[in-house]
Amino acid sequence: MSISMYAASVPVFRQMLGSLVAIIGKAEAYAAERKIEPTVLLQSRLFPDMLPLVRQVQIACDFATGVTARLAGQDVPAYDDQEQGFEQLRDRLQRTLAFLDTVDAARFDGSEDCEILTRPGTPKERRFSGQDYLLTYGLPQFFFHVTTAYALLRHNGVEIGKRDYMGAY
Repeated sequence: MSISMYAASVPVFRQMLGSLVAIIGKAEAYAAERKIEPTVLLQSRLFPDMLPLVRQVQIACDFATGVTARLAGQDVPAYDDQEQGFEQLRDRLQRTLAFLDTVDAARFDGSEDCEILTRPGTPKERRFSGQDYLLTYGLPQFFFHVTTAYALLRHNGVEIGKRDYMGAY
């Protein structure tokens, strides 16, 4: 039996975004307990040329939303990326999870063979089959940003571990 494109994507996005919701909650509590200004954590980076925590979470949400929408043949919802606080990040994660709930698994039927075009009209334009888009681009990008968000908070002392990263499965 083969695995469906839906099963290989949406439940994975849901699990990991759910873990980010919990991790962001722990980060907020950590900052409050230690009287750390939230922006210290929200704008933290692992290295100066890397994006801060806020942007890592936004991009993880963007990949979950974009991959899902493209594979389902829907328009990709646009977000304004204005989140500045923990509560706003949780709201962004919840909006992304709510979007995932609206997509019918049947819309993914045949998506493994559809053509996905990323960054059209730019030097970074790329064409993928749906399956290659999911497995070699979408999921790796998504996991990179989720993992980086986790690593930023762990590096800053938030008491989280592998169970927190994995979330409910």
